[in-house]
Amino acid sequence: MAEITAALVKELRDTTGAGMMDCKKALTETNGDKEAAIDWLRKKGLAAAAKKSGRVAAEGLVGVALGAGKVAMVEVNSETDFVARNEAFQNYVETVAKVALEVGEDVEALKAAAYPGTGRTVAEEAVNLVATIGENMNVRRVAVISAPVVGTYIHGALKPGLGKIGVIVGLTGADEQLARQIGMHVAATRPDALSVAEVDPAALEREKNVLMDQARASGKPEAIIEKMVEGRVKKYYEDVVLLEQVWVHDGESKVKDVVKKAGAELTRFVRFTLGEGIEKEVTDFAAEVAAAAGV
Repeated sequence: MAEITAALVKELRDTTGAGMMDCKKALTETNGDKEAAIDWLRKKGLAAAAKKSGRVAAEGLVGVALGAGKVAMVEVNSETDFVARNEAFQNYVETVAKVALEVGEDVEALKAAAYPGTGRTVAEEAVNLVATIGENMNVRRVAVISAPVVGTYIHGALKPGLGKIGVIVGLTGADEQLARQIGMHVAATRPDALSVAEVDPAALEREKNVLMDQARASGKPEAIIEKMVEGRVKKYYEDVVLLEQVWVHDGESKVKDVVKKAGAELTRFVRFTLGEGIEKEVTDFAAEVAAAAGV
């Protein structure tokens, strides 16, 4: 029998897009013959994934998982919203979120982690699902928070822990109910930073430059302009900083005051909106039909 080297397995994987374990098995079954191994994978429906790997995957699900003093959230993308309602896909997202509790926030480490009960990695199981479901999919990102109190919130959940918008929260000195309420608030208000100190300096500088130009257009003295900008920067913080925002649950209190009153400290939050930042393909249906017809 021909030697099945790691280089040969990688070469077959690059050619077919199938998982490492499936490529190794294909080469073993075909005595190291690469072309025969490609045919073996095609017959099993595993090489078909390679043809789908270039498609834009911007749909899918956000999934969360709770552990002891730890919470994880993942985004797994698919090509269409229809797949998000597929039970096998939902089970995959749920399982990947649970694996993330142990692996942490490195998405590549998560993809390389063992997928329970299969002998495959998380990434290889995705390839296996592609062959079954027929759509490209990808584990895009992961966040994990460790804290004395953790909470989750999924907006528009298809089922518990799965939806299109997810928030995870870490607190000290409070309870899960407050963590969930904060999660709901974050889902609604989309803050960029936890505190004023965590605001991106470049974003703040851009905002100040815009505000300064706007204020100068009023023709007022420089001393007045500075006060105008100071007030508008405060308003900017109220828009983008979680602790400075007005608590959506009462429309009056500041989030920082709600947290303080509870004797708590908000340590971290993460918000995922499905597909944010992905450039989706815009299909011209008429052009597509014309191309297919050779017009």
